Amino acid sequence: METIKIFLVDDDKEDQEFFGEALSEIDGCYALEKFNSGADLLNAIAVTHHKPDVIFLDLYMPIVDGEECLESLRSNSKYDTVPIVIYSTEYDIDKIARLFSLGANRYLKKPETFDSLVASLKVSLNSLKRNSLGGNAIINVVA
Repeated sequence: METIKIFLVDDDKEDQEFFGEALSEIDGCYALEKFNSGADLLNAIAVTHHKPDVIFLDLYMPIVDGEECLESLRSNSKYDTVPIVIYSTEYDIDKIARLFSLGANRYLKKPETFDSLVASLKVSLNSLKRNSLGGNAIINVVA
């Protein structure tokens, strides 16, 4: 079974742990690498040749926020084929539309319960596996 490399960019340590625990509940082989800010991610990818299979990107972080990080990633052709999922507590449809226009592939609203996060991650990861980048932008909101 192929290992799916996931980058999570989120400045909230509790959210990072919550995400990692939920990911461990999903069938499949996943390798999770966590970054505390967009700046940390951009610095790391500048000096490495490996790239993830998918990036989950929080919006509100210090130094380089999620929107700036998204723009930077999409300006680098190396990441054209890497799906980027915006992973945030915010649910502003105009902001989401802007993020899609900047190159986000999915929008996942951070769920409030562990079971909802597991379900949301299953849907997101299965959708990305099936559709790669060929599908429409998708918003996932699970209560």
